[in-house]
Amino acid sequence: MILSGHKIIEEVLNGKINISPFTENNVTTNSYDVSLGENLIRYTDEVIDPKKKPNYELIKIPKEGFLIEKNAFFLGSTLEEIGSNHYVPILHAKSGTARSGLFVHITADLIDIGSVGNLTLQMYSTLPVIVYPHMKIAQVSFWVPTGKIILYEGKYQHSKGPQISKTSMDFK
Repeated sequence: MILSGHKIIEEVLNGKINISPFTENNVTTNSYDVSLGENLIRYTDEVIDPKKKPNYELIKIPKEGFLIEKNAFFLGSTLEEIGSNHYVPILHAKSGTARSGLFVHITADLIDIGSVGNLTLQMYSTLPVIVYPHMKIAQVSFWVPTGKIILYEGKYQHSKGPQISKTSMDFK
């Protein structure tokens, strides 16, 4: 069962959903529009080896915008800190973003219950597209879990800004 926009507001006010900063105008019929944070990550390795921590550069997005070239991959993050111990957040691209040729979060859209932090956005451009800090880029919906709840305590807990892949930690 998905929460309606009115229920999202109610649960934010009740402390059962964490969205910070929270802007009521970003609430839609059944989701919350999230904004792009101020930094991007670009991997600098020619080949990504999941057994090794990847090398990367951190790019601050200028207020005038940053051009993402066609067929480029970047990691960004939500400006907002998102999470809940009561609901399962699911991150989706905004349709307008996708229609501009920027695919956002095409995998790993299911956020673990109990995870709190900035959500990392996987961004792949099919066309050259300019992104701006704080632009609305995706949306998060909240779903009611059933069964025993075990809260997330994994390697991405309390993320600040975009996070590189930490898959290498699984090989240790």
